[in-house]
Amino acid sequence: MKIETVGVLGAGTMGSGIAEVALMGGFHTVVVESSPEYADAGRARMLGSIERAHSRGKITDEQRESAEARLIVSSDLNAMEHCDIVIEAIIEEYTAKAEVFTLLDKILPEESLLATNTSSIPIIDLAVTTKRPDKVLGLHFFNPATVQPLVEVISCLTTSNETIALADEFAVEGLGKQIIHTRDRAGFVVNRLLVPYLLSAIAMLDRGMVTRDDIDLGMRAGCAHPMGPLELCDLIGLDTIKAVADVMHAEYHERNYAAPPLLKRMVAAGHLGRKTKIGFYTYD
Repeated sequence: MKIETVGVLGAGTMGSGIAEVALMGGFHTVVVESSPEYADAGRARMLGSIERAHSRGKITDEQRESAEARLIVSSDLNAMEHCDIVIEAIIEEYTAKAEVFTLLDKILPEESLLATNTSSIPIIDLAVTTKRPDKVLGLHFFNPATVQPLVEVISCLTTSNETIALADEFAVEGLGKQIIHTRDRAGFVVNRLLVPYLLSAIAMLDRGMVTRDDIDLGMRAGCAHPMGPLELCDLIGLDTIKAVADVMHAEYHERNYAAPPLLKRMVAAGHLGRKTKIGFYTYD
């Protein structure tokens, strides 16, 4: 099997980024959103990003035109019926993901792969909703997908070696990414290390131990991090961080994965970071 057509389910920050990476890799790319309005917004987001790359001299006229010609954006899941792989990048919530996996399993050719970009939900829980559990895996990209070089390749108990080999080839040779392999455990590698760090920073702020600016400056100037932890929380999205923390805490029952009260209150208030223009910082 050769992957030539890539499907991306969801055209939010992660989905549109993954789709753009696929387009730049030369793949025909089908992006599906839940409504025509969201589909139009996703198309504008992707074309705007491609245009910015062109204006900065990162891609040629021919690359821009070719990418735009290979992009299909739809609100109809059946538009993915000829995809060789579909990467799901919707809300970090099991029921929603399981529902679309069941539907995609009926639409896609039997040899096609189904991948999820989940940060924490067990891959096996999604695999068993399909009749192709050997072809289900995790491909976890990092934000922004067009810049961050890493993809975590996650196999579950049912994923075949052939599926992993094909996914490795797709990510490395097709998308130009670096990969690491991990078992199907909540948080995988990066988030099991990153999330407790972010939650600790939020807890320090919640307890009044230090100011927001000093937390972020401390990690930028003291540890040479490009962003402070609270800046990074705003970039990732506080709702995403809480969702990942909740799943990891439920799996491991360790205190360092528990969401601090401040995080819960901010998510309840809709202060989710850059996506809502307000989080630990405010944004124009």
